[in-house]
Amino acid sequence: MTHPCNGASWSKPRPVSGLQLVKGHAIQKCVAHDSDTYFGHLEDTMAAPDTSLVDHPLVRDVTSNVNAELMDRRAYRPATCSVFSHDYTTLEEIDTYRFEIDPESRRQLPKIIDNRVQRVVGVEVAEDAFRAEYETPRNIGIVFSGGPAPGGHNVIAGLFDAAKKANPGNRVFGFLLGPDGIIENEAVELTEKIVAAYRNLGGFTMIKTGRTKIDTPFKMALSRKTCLDLGLNALVIVGGDDSNTNAAFLAQELYDDGIQVISVPKTIDGDIQVRDADGNILCAMSFGFHTAARAFAVEIANLCTDSSSDVKYWHICKVMGRVASHLALEVALQTHVNLTLIGEDLADYVDTRRIEQAEKTGSVDYTAYGMTLRHLSRVICDAIVRRAAVGKNYGVIVIPEGVLEFINEIQVFIIKLNTIIADYNRTHDTDFHSDFLSLEEKLEYLRRLGRRSREDDTFSVWNTRDDDLFNDIPAFFQEGLLTERDAHGNFQFSQVQTEKVLMGLVTDYLGILHEQGEYTVGIAKEYYIKTMTQGGLDPVKYAKALFRKYDGEEFLLMKPEIFSIKTCSQCLIQEGLIGKEKPLPEPVDKIFQKSQPKFKTQIHFYGYDGRGADPTQFDCNYTYNLGLTVFSLIANGATGQMAAIKNLEHDFSTWEPIGIPIGPLMHLEERKGRLALVIERSVVDCNSMAFRVSEALREKWLAATPGEDHYRRPGPIRFTGKTEEDRPITLMLNALDSTSE
Repeated sequence: MTHPCNGASWSKPRPVSGLQLVKGHAIQKCVAHDSDTYFGHLEDTMAAPDTSLVDHPLVRDVTSNVNAELMDRRAYRPATCSVFSHDYTTLEEIDTYRFEIDPESRRQLPKIIDNRVQRVVGVEVAEDAFRAEYETPRNIGIVFSGGPAPGGHNVIAGLFDAAKKANPGNRVFGFLLGPDGIIENEAVELTEKIVAAYRNLGGFTMIKTGRTKIDTPFKMALSRKTCLDLGLNALVIVGGDDSNTNAAFLAQELYDDGIQVISVPKTIDGDIQVRDADGNILCAMSFGFHTAARAFAVEIANLCTDSSSDVKYWHICKVMGRVASHLALEVALQTHVNLTLIGEDLADYVDTRRIEQAEKTGSVDYTAYGMTLRHLSRVICDAIVRRAAVGKNYGVIVIPEGVLEFINEIQVFIIKLNTIIADYNRTHDTDFHSDFLSLEEKLEYLRRLGRRSREDDTFSVWNTRDDDLFNDIPAFFQEGLLTERDAHGNFQFSQVQTEKVLMGLVTDYLGILHEQGEYTVGIAKEYYIKTMTQGGLDPVKYAKALFRKYDGEEFLLMKPEIFSIKTCSQCLIQEGLIGKEKPLPEPVDKIFQKSQPKFKTQIHFYGYDGRGADPTQFDCNYTYNLGLTVFSLIANGATGQMAAIKNLEHDFSTWEPIGIPIGPLMHLEERKGRLALVIERSVVDCNSMAFRVSEALREKWLAATPGEDHYRRPGPIRFTGKTEEDRPITLMLNALDSTSE
């Protein structure tokens, strides 16, 4: 397979089917290269286009794939760490960082487990032997693994530039379509022309990506053969936690062949962060996070503007982040939305009231530890009701896609169902989801397990109580919880309509609160006085019958007992303001109608758009320096190391390129129902400065008081300009922790 930049076809045309209407005619969509084509049908039904139009210089200019922004991006040269100003670099081992090594890691990765953290340092005077080794011609392979993350192309650009600077004879090969390219030996040699076309651009378009794992002896053997056939000296794996895990095992496997393996941390979720056993930060954030968060923030800030303009919608924004809520936290800091749910905060929740009640009876209420789904819906309702009380029946809520994973009752179901599905697949050597296609078939299987628990005391994974609780869940959510797990055995939260689950509960409870007179829209006192006066009614006289309080209030709330036209009329009758069977006075009816909340929502999901965005200046610089770091590690003989930049949370002048040993980062974790060595994913630290600041500003951003909201406009993503922020706000705030120590 050759690369599209070389002029060859990238993939075979695919047939499409179905009917499409054009000018009232049904036309058959056909295989792209058939003589009877879609465009042929268009020629039969439409006038021939004026092709001369495309020759006009202005038309060519404004319709070209290459615009001024693209040219500026390609021409931009990222700043480089001072160490890379030297012609040569070497590695300095640092023994001050300590890791708690899992015994299983030592058993499975003996050849790389004793690696140390390595600092990249410049070489002032290079001796002949060192120069000869540094400049030795090398073949280097690089692969993208997992979902795209903005900045990946600059990892390649940095590696390519450093390799060619050391020796123009160095060759860099890009494996196509992810790890499958390694397994199947599908690669393209990268040239200056190819690399130049993608500098500072988002996506993994240059060589594509894939999610295959090299996790069996057969795949490992094929990968080793590919590396040997290409004569590779080094292999670079750019990916997330699973990909870095793959890199560790490949480094172990290829060690005796002299093939170095270096990994690069990538994930927009921001859940690859590395600290040593003493809490020292080695890698503050994986690349792509800043760009994705900014992309989401720009769109969500626009919704804040829309919400406060149209004043009738609650925008519910779900952002990527299955395991961690880093993106949600950064978006909150960027936009100041009214309410942001941070999963890690919910998991730490303790209901002190229920604990105190249990203590009075001499018991322990274990359900008081951790947020429940019902309680979470009440938290959201409280925010909505409080804003409505000051006339703001609108707002913006941000929810991480994995928020349900932090809800105790849901987590218990997920753990149990994961175990049941994994056990079934292992016992029957088949696939649970293939054997039970419909929801009803899956539910019947669970019912059988429940009945089995009554007959077998040793069987406890699914009992009748579990079955009863599960049957209380809405069918669409049951289906979500029973959805097929991903390739890594993880529950696919992105496939569950988290927002639908939560907002369904919220809507139901708001209905109850409305009937109780608690959910009502506050009426501006000035508006009330004007409306009543213009209608010829005494506002003070009617206020006693209508409102809870009047004197000294900026916004007036209807009495709790007034939640319908009938109850409103009854209050006026009791006060002698209208006679029985008389309609409400028109001004009163107008005020009543304005007090009645209409809960309208708009649902949005932010994920793929952010991971495909063009990188920010931070990610452009970060990833280019990661690429330079990769080559330094390779040129100096390192293997089993993760390329990283230390001090990301501080000013660029302090950035320090390093290599982090992958092996010591591995620990045993349950995957697909069994324990496996993986790299631990980092979640939001609720003691971090970034979270504590957002927590301190939570009430202000809710803005459940008279006056304007406090929305922030982050502005578009740029890679130049004086106003462009130089790092994520999360890192800026967390840097305060390290500087205060």
